[in-house]
Amino acid sequence: MNKIRKGDHVIVLAGRDKGKRGTVTSRVDEDHVVVEGVNVVKKHVKPNPMKGTTGGVIDKTMPIHQSNVAIWNAAAGKADRVGVKLIDGGKKVRVYKSSGEEIKV
Repeated sequence: MNKIRKGDHVIVLAGRDKGKRGTVTSRVDEDHVVVEGVNVVKKHVKPNPMKGTTGGVIDKTMPIHQSNVAIWNAAAGKADRVGVKLIDGGKKVRVYKSSGEEIKV
């Protein structure tokens, strides 16, 4: 079970964007996530007349390792760890470690 999922509000713990908050837009693989507004780089692209794209410098959001982000607990107003709890019927749900309340996306 992935502790960080698409749509979660996260805060960056390490790197040049430390302290920034954003929403997870996608998971690239098992270990990397893309967070909007975090790890934005300049990419030089060539024009492609077949596709109708113009060349130039664009901003591109690159993946960041999931160990460098933590889920944002809005009720506590700080970063929090994620735990997994079994509820009736054997279903797993994600919970905040500090308060024990369920994480709703």
